[in-house]
Amino acid sequence: MSPSLSPAFSPPRVAIVGGGPAGLMAAETLALAGVAVDLYDAMPSVGRKFLLAGRGGLNITHSEAFEAFASRYGSRRAQIEPMIQTFGPQALRDWVEALGVSTFVGSSGRVFPDGMKAAPLLRAWLQRLREAGVRFHVRHRWSGWAQDGSLRFATPAGPVECHAEATILALGGGSWARLGSDGAWVPLIEGRDISVAPLQPANCGFLVASPRTGVGGWSEHLRSRFAGQPLKSVAMRLDGEPGDQDTPLRPGEAMITADGIEGSLIYAMSAAIRERINTTGSATLLIDLAPGRPLERVLAEASHPRGARSLASHLQSRVGIAGIKMALLRECLTPDELADPARLAAGIKALRLRLTAARPLDEAISSAGGVCFENLDEGLMVRRQPGLFMAGEMLDWEAPTGGYLLTACLASGRRAGEGALAWLAARQH
Repeated sequence: MSPSLSPAFSPPRVAIVGGGPAGLMAAETLALAGVAVDLYDAMPSVGRKFLLAGRGGLNITHSEAFEAFASRYGSRRAQIEPMIQTFGPQALRDWVEALGVSTFVGSSGRVFPDGMKAAPLLRAWLQRLREAGVRFHVRHRWSGWAQDGSLRFATPAGPVECHAEATILALGGGSWARLGSDGAWVPLIEGRDISVAPLQPANCGFLVASPRTGVGGWSEHLRSRFAGQPLKSVAMRLDGEPGDQDTPLRPGEAMITADGIEGSLIYAMSAAIRERINTTGSATLLIDLAPGRPLERVLAEASHPRGARSLASHLQSRVGIAGIKMALLRECLTPDELADPARLAAGIKALRLRLTAARPLDEAISSAGGVCFENLDEGLMVRRQPGLFMAGEMLDWEAPTGGYLLTACLASGRRAGEGALAWLAARQH
């Protein structure tokens, strides 16, 4: 249960900067406890990235077991897990349904609202917040602090300042600048002696080195014919992982781009790929183009006499390799390798693709890096600056797509709201 304030005191005022899921959840937590909340956002309306993320079907959380769910937060699991223990997948679904929007579990285990869209959920949520007294101030771009500690904003009418007893910053990460998450807050935060890990792309695509020359990208042939096409029914893993001989390849699908590769399978591996590139300059992806067939069977099929048939016709009929998969084999293997059944079979089961860089941060679905948790207490308050709280994607954590990002953003917004309530309540005594 959230802390509450004594009714004997007039409501304190809290400023929340950022109108994404984390900021809105912090506003709800505070407003329902009787706090006066002013929420500021740089854009003409709030929740813009939330709406765009839901355009193809809003994935709010995941139905997998909690242990598996918590593991998705990687090196920051210790910081995220306490938040999702109190506001995790089931609590999130209950919250959505309390807004009048039912939910369902898709075939992949992902959880969606009925109708799949974000707009009905956001409308119901904003109505609840307005009824609770939250005041919204749009087109207010935060520009730091005044000398007296007031928040400064740039607005169409000119600069304004506001004073609040506590502040929650929920400014997002560094991706999707056109929707407000531009990372412009980093120097302002660092100027307050708060450490920030560099913002990096997460859930992103990667550039590929030409398999033939080691530089550039795909050949013109592959780029012109297959860019934008899905690569389905494959499995992948990053080469050189500890114990990788025993590590199963991850099944899924990806998409070939004009200069690299992206898609759900790549996004799930993006943190490991990015860190390998940061450390060694490149990362080698192993792609199994026939995950349903063991190497021995593929070798037997590749070795089968093909007579007058072309290699493409032979592999299509014997191994199910066709289209973009055949194009990748021709792109990545030499003519001698294609002509040798053993090396061809090895290529089908573990095609090597060298990745050299992540796509730019602004193209990423989300970002890694941000305000280091070591700056914050358990209530997400900056230890050296009492009354200043932070939440959402501007914190230093990352997670794959699949509902994990939204769940943690909402949970951290709730935690920051509860932390502010506890701090305000303690000041009353």
